[in-house]
Amino acid sequence: MINRDRLAATFKTLAEIDSTSKSENAVASEIVKITSEIGAETYIDDSASVTGSDTGNHIIKYKGNIKTEPILLSAHLDTVEPGKGIKAILKDGVFTSDGTTILGADDKSAIAIILETLKVVHENNLTCGPIELVLTTCEEIGLVGAKNLDFSLINAKYGYVLDTADTEGIVIQAPAANQLEYNIYGKDAHAGAFPEEGINAITLVSKAIAGLTIGRIDHETTCNIGIINGGVATNIVPGFVSVKGEARSHNLEKLNKVTEEITSSFRSVIESYIRTYPGNGVPRLEVNIKNDFPFTNIPVDHLIVKIAQKAAANLNKQMFCQQSGGGSDANIFFSKGIITGVLGTGMKDMHSVRESIRLDDMITMVELLLEILKLHSLERNI
Repeated sequence: MINRDRLAATFKTLAEIDSTSKSENAVASEIVKITSEIGAETYIDDSASVTGSDTGNHIIKYKGNIKTEPILLSAHLDTVEPGKGIKAILKDGVFTSDGTTILGADDKSAIAIILETLKVVHENNLTCGPIELVLTTCEEIGLVGAKNLDFSLINAKYGYVLDTADTEGIVIQAPAANQLEYNIYGKDAHAGAFPEEGINAITLVSKAIAGLTIGRIDHETTCNIGIINGGVATNIVPGFVSVKGEARSHNLEKLNKVTEEITSSFRSVIESYIRTYPGNGVPRLEVNIKNDFPFTNIPVDHLIVKIAQKAAANLNKQMFCQQSGGGSDANIFFSKGIITGVLGTGMKDMHSVRESIRLDDMITMVELLLEILKLHSLERNI
């Protein structure tokens, strides 16, 4: 039933349509053209007014042929840079780019897999309940599309995001994350003539960071300082530095604790300077902490896990429950009460010019989705 050549052609077509973040309209239009051929209805929310994309999130609804609760399938439309002028090359069963760009398997392999699944269902009149396909914009720049999704357009209470690598895993745990920004104001001065009149913001920042434990804190928690901007010239005492980082944890108490420890280190350095040099001016600290995304924590006996594992078993495959260190649109769905596991497509080396995906892995995932949809239609017996 699965058309291998059609799946390959669909992926190639999608991959070669430019769709870096905020420029997703062209690829979304191609997808709508395909789904309209099977009678699916498309709704576009008004998130573009907030995200800055040239289109909104797309919610595509396929009615199916039986009455049951709808199931959500989701992927994101955007890709990272370098993502313009992609040439998708299929050789020996493996898709790659020409080496000058990414491939875009993240996440267009997921979209191609879902589209082929819908076509097979429709062409063969397979038993299938309602499907809500949610295609988000601006995922790669902070899950921005999902954060601004019009959830009133969605009726599904559970489903699957396709946006990871392992075809034999379902991600049911993902961390919450905080974005951290610290702006340190010192005092500029001529570094050769009057250095004692300055307050070196870079020195203050260096002391604060030196007092931190960075990287993996424990099996649930990580933190990172990723961006430092400051200074004007070598002969000027730097009067301002901006520091940006993040903290992540599967445990909210630990997330709050490591966030506070990082903040306290910066505050302590500022306070220490004021005590030591009371007459040299007052350095200042601005703190901006924002929750980037909430955590996901799905019980191992939840219906979506049981369906995915039974579907895999029916195909003589395995499906392991996994914990992720990264966030996805599934985190946002979970926070809105839509229980969403993350499935893999087989993509490799994402976000690099070495990105690739095997066509056989995409075929495997179409088989799995078809089995999932069949079991979903019989969910009371799972």
